[in-house]
Amino acid sequence: MSDTAASERITIYSDYVCPFCYLGRRSLDRYQAEREEPLELDWRPFDLRAGKRTPDGDIDHAVDDGKDDDYYDQARENVRRLREQYDAEMAQEIATDVDSRPAQAVSLHVKEAEPYETWLAFDEAVFEALWADGRDIGDTDVLADCAEAAGLDSEVVDAALSDEALFDRLDDQFDAARRQGVTGVPTFAYGDHAARGAVPPAQLRRLVEGA
Repeated sequence: MSDTAASERITIYSDYVCPFCYLGRRSLDRYQAEREEPLELDWRPFDLRAGKRTPDGDIDHAVDDGKDDDYYDQARENVRRLREQYDAEMAQEIATDVDSRPAQAVSLHVKEAEPYETWLAFDEAVFEALWADGRDIGDTDVLADCAEAAGLDSEVVDAALSDEALFDRLDDQFDAARRQGVTGVPTFAYGDHAARGAVPPAQLRRLVEGA
């Protein structure tokens, strides 16, 4: 068993298309750098597009999800503020046209089949591809590049995306998150407590250490 596998764990409900999930991870990186012991991430996928998703898994962008121009203007302002606060490189502030379901499926496959460190490398590569490089993580070739960055054969992407049972398990995890009361991401959970949003490192420290 690796040192990482034996470490404490923090649960993270997250969707790759959420800029605040990317920024929340930058905050978590800062908190991790302050710790003497590693803090393993227990990733739980969340589907921000659930209300617009059709039965066949695609997104119907015509569906009104209640998010108007004012909502996105405020979101962009918050992204810019946190981007500066966490010194994050970002190629875009919002990614409303990107579907993360393929990336989440591959990520779940890697999490189930590979060592933690390999999953973490893939997870970070997906975030970087979308937010630092402005690439479409719904694209198979982009996901193949992310897999290779994590030391995986790119064929893992095709295998995951053709696995209907994997998508069923992914949807089950989406449903489980909602049953747990998760309504937005990122949500960090530790023990009986949780923090929602791209909260600062000090708040993550209080969540985990109670201090």
